[in-house]
Amino acid sequence: MIFGRAAKQTMVAPEQALPGRAQRPYQVPEHHAVNGNSMFGPYPDGFEVAILGLGCFWGAERRFWQTSGVWVTAVGYSGGYTPNPTYEETCTARTGHAEVVLVVFDPARISYAELLAKFWEIHDPTTPNRQGNDVGTQYRSAIYTTTDEQLKIATESRDLYQAALARAGLGEITTEIAPAGEFYFAEDYHQQYLYKVPHGYDCHAQTGVPFPRS
Repeated sequence: MIFGRAAKQTMVAPEQALPGRAQRPYQVPEHHAVNGNSMFGPYPDGFEVAILGLGCFWGAERRFWQTSGVWVTAVGYSGGYTPNPTYEETCTARTGHAEVVLVVFDPARISYAELLAKFWEIHDPTTPNRQGNDVGTQYRSAIYTTTDEQLKIATESRDLYQAALARAGLGEITTEIAPAGEFYFAEDYHQQYLYKVPHGYDCHAQTGVPFPRS
């Protein structure tokens, strides 16, 4: 079967997903290239984890590691079916995974709601399975929640931003909001990519609509 542009916009069925493997087939650095903090944990007591998909994870990760209150970031794959996928496999749209950023943050310095406000503003959540010229289910907008409270906040945040988009004459949010499944760390060269390659590819569409803040 040939997986072209149109096919990559259709979510693969679980029974048709690639089988994957029991262990990660590549090495991932333990420490963040920018701030030296541990990407794998254990994370400091009281810190929270957010998992967010907003298109190509290179530019998305940089926007979050530059955010005050964020302790560490990592890029990876989540939301699909294939265990321990590779980047090449994810690009076929046959793993079901989205490119995502794992964000470990200090809620005493930045709340989950504030983190989501940034999330909405730095990509276009109205374009299904697409950000700019990047097309496919791996580029879908997604919020994978790690607690029941995060799920509640994410839903409320979506509704607030949807109202702001409607006032601006823009379309419906297509963001997937669901409890987080397994997060698979991406390959070494993807981690903090735009720190290693400062002028590398950074594709992110934005609506230009600010998140409504009280």
